[in-house]
Formats: sequence, structure tokens, C-alpha cells
Amino acid sequence: MALPNDDPRFPELVSLACHDLRTPLATVAGFATTLLRMGDIDEQRLRYLTLIDAAAAQLGEIIDDLGVAARIEGGRFEPAGEPVDSLALVTMAAGQLGNGSVRVSGSGAAVRLDRDLGVRAVRSMVTAARRHGGLDTVDVTVDGTGVELSPVTAETAAIVRGDDLRDLAAAVASRSLEAQGATVTAGDGALRIALPSAG
Repeated sequence: MALPNDDPRFPELVSLACHDLRTPLATVAGFATTLLRMGDIDEQRLRYLTLIDAAAAQLGEIIDDLGVAARIEGGRFEPAGEPVDSLALVTMAAGQLGNGSVRVSGSGAAVRLDRDLGVRAVRSMVTAARRHGGLDTVDVTVDGTGVELSPVTAETAAIVRGDDLRDLAAAVASRSLEAQGATVTAGDGALRIALPSAG
């Protein structure tokens, strides 16, 4: 029997699906990595294996996002809150994006956040701002516990903030930050994140 998405068991079902998907995904990713390391592969097979490896990594991130969303919705979200510098967090996210797709400036402050989820959230929101806004580069300015992404156009603000559910990673990013005590607002060409102070 199908569960409607307002059924209280729905988040549990999503978590179970995420868990069950991890084993076959690990098998696909593992064999792709093994074959890539073996070498002596012709150019066409190398291209296919590289695509399989990249797609497996992308699918893994989607499963992770669904798992976080299910835990939040099911009231089982337990982030590992720890003191982390806001500028260091944003710099880590920028490092994962690479290719000059984000410019970071400002000065940080100690915030209390699950570091990995925080890095992932900033990375997802920058990616959404670029993808849906047609941008090459996004500026991220850190001012103590505040983080501002710009430009974020009026047309894309709802997507980047997660109100318009056209980008799963951005929607989960916003919800995970808010579940940790942050606030996420958009307007005047920017997205602003107020992170919870570690003090």
C-alpha cells in the first residue's frame, strides 16, 4: 500500500530506501574505481568508466541529501554541532567547487554547526545560484556569523533558498541549516545565512 507524503511513516520509508540503495551503489562505484585503476583501457572504455564513476558519486550525494531530509522530517536529525570558523567553512566549500566558480572574502567568527553539513550546504547553495542564475561565478562574503551569496536574482532566490523545490540539494541545504539554528533569507539580489554563534 502506497504511503501519502503526509503520512508520519513517509520519512522512515525514504530513510529505508536510501539505506537499501547504498549497497548496489557501492558495488557499482567500487567496480568502476577498480577498473579505472587497472589501467590499459582503451580511450572509449576509459570515458565510459569515468562517466559511470562520476554518476555513482553524484547518485551518492543525492541519496545523502534524501537521507538528511528524511531525518529532519522524521524528527531524527542529530547534527554533530561543533565550533567552526565561518570563513574556514565557506573556504572549504569553495575548495570543493574549484574552477573559480566562487570568490570568498570577509572575516569569520566561531559558529556552532555540523561542519560537514555546513560545507555541503554552502556548496549546494552556490551551485544552485550558478546553475539556475546562469552565472559563472558567485561571490560569498563572510561577516562574522553572517554569510552572503550574490548575485542571487529574484527569479532564482526561491530555488536557492529551497522554497521552490526545483533543486533538491539547495532545498535540503536550507532545511539542514535551519534545523541547526541558522536563518536563511533572500532578497535584494543576495541570499543571507545567519549562522548560530558558538559563543
